[in-house]
Amino acid sequence: MYPLKNLRYKLTIAYDGTNYCGWQVQNTGRSIQSLVQKALEIALRHPTDLTGSGRTDSGVHARGQTAHFDTHQEIDPQKLLFSLNGLLPPDIRIFSIEPVAETFHARYSAKQKTYHYHLHLDLVADPILAPYRYHLTSNIDREKLASGAKLFLGTHDFTSFANDAHKGSAAHDPIRTLSQFDLIDQPGGVRLELTCDGFLYKMVRNLVGTLIEVAAERLQPEQIAEILAAKDRRRAGPAAPPHPLFLMHVQY
Repeated sequence: MYPLKNLRYKLTIAYDGTNYCGWQVQNTGRSIQSLVQKALEIALRHPTDLTGSGRTDSGVHARGQTAHFDTHQEIDPQKLLFSLNGLLPPDIRIFSIEPVAETFHARYSAKQKTYHYHLHLDLVADPILAPYRYHLTSNIDREKLASGAKLFLGTHDFTSFANDAHKGSAAHDPIRTLSQFDLIDQPGGVRLELTCDGFLYKMVRNLVGTLIEVAAERLQPEQIAEILAAKDRRRAGPAAPPHPLFLMHVQY
């Protein structure tokens, strides 16, 4: 008999992370990965390993999370798409399924990721948007938000902005290139758009939290360089909350 051919497929996934413990399978609660993997196993009728581009934390959302899985079956991607979305809860949706080369890897083939973080700066919070916005009640200087964001751009050792810096990718190589940290006006506030060749654990939330400290004048802009050089998480600002954070796009 000839060996079965291994076929690899890429998923693009959106989810509201409010009711989940994060992307990654954990023992402490329901994860997005576990539910998508279970739906795949039901639809394909065989055990399936699902590999994501990276983890998102509890309460973090996605419009463009990616993952891959392998199967020996020839599948109809459109038919499988409808099957999976019929099996998944309404706050998780598969946007697309496409065949990829066997060398493709959702995590290791990624070149850049883009996250959006939403700040609500009006005096009164919008109750419709509140679950997905960080409402800042202290005075925030928008010009300092914009100018402070530029201080993070470039290639740096981001150890000061990584939780558990002694573990995982942060311990192996904390050097990252942040190519975008823009402010986009939107109703009630601004959207922060960050693009990097790879984010360390909780790096986005720690960057945003520190930038808010600068915009609230609790940190001076010139301290950013000192915090980067310190390679010490204790020197940076507190992490911004997870609920306004969205993984938007993974570039390959």
